Amino acid sequence: MGRPGVGQMMLRLGIWAFTLNVAMATAEHTATGTVRLREKREWLWNSLFLEEEKSGQPPFHVGKLKSSKFNANTKFVIEGEGANTIFRVDDNGDISAYEKLDREEKSTYHLTASLIDINTKDPVEEKEKFTIQVTDLNDNSPRFPSNYTGSITERSPQGTEVLKVTATDADDPTTANGQVTYQLLNGTDLFSIKHTGSITTKVNYLDREAQSSYVVMIMAKDMPGMSMGNSATTVVSINVGDINDNMASFKKDLFIFDVRENENANFKVGVMEVEDQDEEQNKDPVFTIKPELCSSAFQVAQNPRRDGVITLKEGLDFETTAKYVCEVQIREPSLVTPPDSNSKQVITKATVYINVLDVDEPPLFTQEVYNFSLREDAAVNFKVGKVSARDPDAAQLQVRYSIDDPSCPVRINPQTGEMHTERELDRELVAKHKFYVTAAEIGSQGLKSYATVNLVVTDVNDNVPELRNVTDIYVCHNEAAGMTVRTIEAFDKDEHPQVFTFKLAKESSNFSLIPTGDNMADIKVKQGGFEADDMREYLLEVIVTDPGKPPRSSTSTVVISMCRCGPDMNKDMCRAYTQTGVSIHALIAILLCILTILVIVILIVLRKRYQKDPMVVLGKNSGEIHEQLVTYDEEGGGEMDTNGYDVSILTSARNELGPRPGPGLYALVKKPSLGHAPIPTPAPATAGRADMAIMIDVKKDEADHDRDGIPYDTLHIYGYEGPESLAGSLSSLATSSEGSNLDYDFLNDWGPRFKTLAELYGVDGMDDDNQY
Repeated sequence: MGRPGVGQMMLRLGIWAFTLNVAMATAEHTATGTVRLREKREWLWNSLFLEEEKSGQPPFHVGKLKSSKFNANTKFVIEGEGANTIFRVDDNGDISAYEKLDREEKSTYHLTASLIDINTKDPVEEKEKFTIQVTDLNDNSPRFPSNYTGSITERSPQGTEVLKVTATDADDPTTANGQVTYQLLNGTDLFSIKHTGSITTKVNYLDREAQSSYVVMIMAKDMPGMSMGNSATTVVSINVGDINDNMASFKKDLFIFDVRENENANFKVGVMEVEDQDEEQNKDPVFTIKPELCSSAFQVAQNPRRDGVITLKEGLDFETTAKYVCEVQIREPSLVTPPDSNSKQVITKATVYINVLDVDEPPLFTQEVYNFSLREDAAVNFKVGKVSARDPDAAQLQVRYSIDDPSCPVRINPQTGEMHTERELDRELVAKHKFYVTAAEIGSQGLKSYATVNLVVTDVNDNVPELRNVTDIYVCHNEAAGMTVRTIEAFDKDEHPQVFTFKLAKESSNFSLIPTGDNMADIKVKQGGFEADDMREYLLEVIVTDPGKPPRSSTSTVVISMCRCGPDMNKDMCRAYTQTGVSIHALIAILLCILTILVIVILIVLRKRYQKDPMVVLGKNSGEIHEQLVTYDEEGGGEMDTNGYDVSILTSARNELGPRPGPGLYALVKKPSLGHAPIPTPAPATAGRADMAIMIDVKKDEADHDRDGIPYDTLHIYGYEGPESLAGSLSSLATSSEGSNLDYDFLNDWGPRFKTLAELYGVDGMDDDNQY
């Protein structure tokens, strides 16, 4: 806050003058006492003023409300923005502010005032709007948003705008407190600033190469035209942009390069360095190389750094030109004139020496590709042509020729390069031969080079015409005269135009041959009406002649077969018969063989099905053998095992067949004799070992004479537990024959149940019982 300015003093004088005029008008109006036609408002004010940030302590008197109807029984009431908080009114109408005001926060307060009766609270006069305006003080300084950065192109005209700066002042812009002016504090010899803040150039010779940037300081100040006021400063950076205003120049006027003669096109010979003070994007040098000898072999282009790069346009030859002396010029079409470097020493021409270095080169063919042609009837060892190569070096070494392709029909003379045929040619097999000839130096490093040889074999009329579509030709026995049986076609492997003539070697009474063009001819029926039983084959000898020189002809036999066709003249049945390739008789024989094989297979199956089971022949069911097969976990005990089955079953194996008249089976069987002594007939009531022996002999005899029976009476299955088992095996299959000398006396210790077993093994003097 500062002291009131001149503007504020003038504003206060205006307010006082307005108040005085209002009071005088009111007094005058009261003195006249004239009768009014309508009631007018009696308020004597509508706007009040208060300085912002007023010095001292609140409350601050703002103004006084006045009304002609004001008396001791009335009072003023205010409403609106800040009413009764910031602003308060007393009973006499004096308005006071109880807070300091800031115009930058709020410059105007809108309120309403009314005059009411103290007792009844009724309004004495209607509400009237009024405002309290906060008058401005210069309590804010100008403010720049930030530092500025601008740019301008070098050599721009005088008065070119660089950039525009703007400073803001929070004070009232309608007064000097909020009005800002700008001033350039430095760089005034090159730049100037307008009252709008626009910075412009004062000269037209800004040079980026001399100085690429400038820093100037700008001051913004309020209350223009007065020494007092608030101010602020900012820094402005000005960059000078580049243009192509400097001439490109070689760094030196003489360049020397070496290049080998065997380098390929586009090989980089060397770089000619260029000086240009402009930036890369503004450099645009163009190079020209002279004389024609140099321009035909070399070219100069710029690289990314805008230097001159010399490259090869074609291969060099040391033996032809060992040294090139060239002149290279540089210029810039887009250069701004006059250039800044016009007064400097600039090298726009340079001399270039290019030395060609000799290297050992491979042989050089006179042509890269050789083309020859030869008739296909050329004899073996016929000359095809010649290739030639030489050593391009000064040594002039001899060259040796060779063809590495083993399938090539041509051989070459290693010394002369002449080529001859090695075998007969056939255009119809291979019409064009392509191979490579190798030329190698003799001695030195043996360098090689290659040339392509194309040999075209020209045609000779060495093939006779041939017929196409002459197989499986049929004619129906009821074919009408004039009908086409088949259209035949002629062709030739030779290259001449395919125009052929057709004719029959001898006339046919049944068929005719009519050419139709396009190398085709129709075989037509002359008379028709063949006999139905006529199954002959008709043979037509067709002579075809080509238009070659000399013309060649061939005779082909066309076979026409007769076919019994129906009314629809369908020949497909005859064609199907031919396509099978087997006659009817052969088909019948094949069917008979298949039928015979089927009959044999059926008979074999029937025989297997109806063959009797050997057990059935014996009158027993196969299951009976296993009737007494008992599974248990007891160790074998000899005779003790008989407790598990009925021994009587063994004495009569056929009891289930029912009683038979006459003597029993065993009475009718001739008993075997042991030791030529007849076996005594056992008594019926006797039961002992003799009955068992007789029964066993009978069973043995039956088994020996039964050809259909199975070779065992009782089947025993022994489980083999392996050679390491302590139990071993109960089977006697692995028993040695020497076991007969073993001592079986221990069987007597097993008791009466094992007596029979002991007797069987001849223990205790029982060997004399031979019947056992």
